[in-house]
Amino acid sequence: MLEQLTIKKLLMVFIPVIVLVVAGVFLYTHQEIIAPIINGPQSPDNQNGGGVIVAGDFSVAKFTSEQEFKDYLTKAENVYGDSFGSLGMRQSTGALVAPEISGEMGGLKELTGDANLGMPMDFGPERVSETNVQVLGIDEPDVVKTDGKQIYVSQPQYYYGTRGIMPMMEDSILPIPQPQGGIKTIKAWPPAELAVISNIDTTGDLLLLKNNLLVFTYDKLVGYEVGDPQNPKQQWELKYSDRSQLVSARLYDSQVYLITSTRVSYDRPCPLEPFSLNNNSISVPCTGIYHPKTYVPTDITYTVSVIDPATGEIKKTNSFIGSSSTSIVYMSGDNIYVTYSYPGDLIGFFYNMMKANSDIFPDWFIEKVEKLRSYDISLQAKMMEFTALGEQWMSGLSSDEELKIENEMENRMEKYAVEHKRELEVTGIVKIKSTDLSVQATGSVPGQPLNQFSLDEYNNHLRIAITVGSGMFSGFGGLGSDSASDVYILDNALKVTGSVKEMGQGERIYSVRFVGDQGYLVTFRQTDPFYVLDLSNPQKPELKGELKIPGFSSYLHPLGTNRILGVGQESGKVKLSLFDVSDPTNPVEKDKYSLDDYWSEVSQTHHAFLQDAKHNVFFMPGGKGGYVFSYQDDKLALTTAVSEITARRALYLNDYLYIVGNEKLVVLNENTWLKINELDLSK
Repeated sequence: MLEQLTIKKLLMVFIPVIVLVVAGVFLYTHQEIIAPIINGPQSPDNQNGGGVIVAGDFSVAKFTSEQEFKDYLTKAENVYGDSFGSLGMRQSTGALVAPEISGEMGGLKELTGDANLGMPMDFGPERVSETNVQVLGIDEPDVVKTDGKQIYVSQPQYYYGTRGIMPMMEDSILPIPQPQGGIKTIKAWPPAELAVISNIDTTGDLLLLKNNLLVFTYDKLVGYEVGDPQNPKQQWELKYSDRSQLVSARLYDSQVYLITSTRVSYDRPCPLEPFSLNNNSISVPCTGIYHPKTYVPTDITYTVSVIDPATGEIKKTNSFIGSSSTSIVYMSGDNIYVTYSYPGDLIGFFYNMMKANSDIFPDWFIEKVEKLRSYDISLQAKMMEFTALGEQWMSGLSSDEELKIENEMENRMEKYAVEHKRELEVTGIVKIKSTDLSVQATGSVPGQPLNQFSLDEYNNHLRIAITVGSGMFSGFGGLGSDSASDVYILDNALKVTGSVKEMGQGERIYSVRFVGDQGYLVTFRQTDPFYVLDLSNPQKPELKGELKIPGFSSYLHPLGTNRILGVGQESGKVKLSLFDVSDPTNPVEKDKYSLDDYWSEVSQTHHAFLQDAKHNVFFMPGGKGGYVFSYQDDKLALTTAVSEITARRALYLNDYLYIVGNEKLVVLNENTWLKINELDLSK
């Protein structure tokens, strides 16, 4: 028994990565999901799929029939085992995201003339803020939208109820969705006439284009005509099928880009019916679904659709198979980028490690593991075979040899894992043309990106920031203490042209921002290293400067030329840092402010942040209320605070700041910062 325990201990030094993968390592903590076309460990025998696209080291094709789809699923299950379908059932909201802008939101004109309360404004305000997004012209769904005259506010849902999920928990108190919110149309201009003028009995994120208001609920997308804001009229309804759900959406060039996910049916994987429009099912044929020409975990089919916001008409679709594990979607004006993180060749990793340490591993063991790599069996089966081989080897050792090997393996494995950590985690990238949804290129980088801000397209190159050693293999072989962050630059064909590596040793990325030729990263474990990168030369990007300060920033926002604001935490409180990056080699924290509040929604969503460059102020909600800060003359000053309100968002119309909360809306004059009106939203 003692010998068996010693062997198991030794083997667990050697195979924890495989165990983690089998147990469900695809469940990460990252935020958005969708699955693209990527490489896996083995290639299908059938290479005759239609619409083949080859780029870099990756290639994709469309299924030619339902049977080919079924064969692919069977083969993928053999490669990954039957557990992968349950690995990533956590679905989180995805987001199409886009490159960075700085300065005033929307670039709208400043107000000229008198803006006093009560002044006739026949044409509405000239200065209207927009949702805080990452690229001008690409709007993102959020809970508040305005056209300058009306404000549309989606009230939150409340949850009540009891329900048992297991026989032994019949009396357990669990949340049951009970939508209690709604969408209020508020007459906002002029502010003296503030009033709720209509209600829509639903709730969800909103997009607004002229007279079309789109509402994204948990099970459908509804289009309303709001030309008469007092009488909104439903025009169309797109309902997700029972197996489908919303991933994300964007509004670009007067069209809605909708992304949905549909759980794969192994009995009938296609044709795909992700949703219905006005009770008419939309069908995607088998020949319209892309798959990687290599096997990947597959339990989801994702569909990208281009929709007319006025009619709901589906203009284009494209579908991809993949996994419901973590992924990110990023959109620029020209392209949609889709990422998908997955483990590298794990058995290959161990094989290479054994070859590099052949003095302690017998030749026959190395040769058998090499053959094991090529077996057409599941990962679980390979793990069992690998364990059996290890036990066979160890059973022939004396207790003295076993003790020596155990210590040698622990030390060598840790060293090898740290040096080769970029082989353990891979992120595949697919580039899709926004005009026709065609796949343009595919590529890959090591590690995992954090969120939407980790990707940025600039001058026909893609920049992506990743962390290695802190995701699926954190804690294995010393990787948790030797994680690092990299930035890669990829060309138009998604081939890596240059990189900056090994930033934040032992830490992971907490925030990223790309602005023109510059890149800014914050990593964190105990201190907050703020990195400045020069990305002007795609072949030779450089780390120019670094600043270490306490706390961390989870959101970075450019406030103006060479000024970056960091929103994060220090010692359990919200912390604001104003960075001067005019000298990239010597970034400076010009000022900081510790807010007597424990939380800000800005750390969860950039939509909660508002900058008004005209007045040199920004708004952010907190746990205790809403806060307006000035950044005039490089000083962070709390201009005003609004209490007794669960602040969510803010917007400005001319020189009036509207702070929107769950229970009321408050209007401030930005010239005097006096409250001039408020509206009860609780009724």
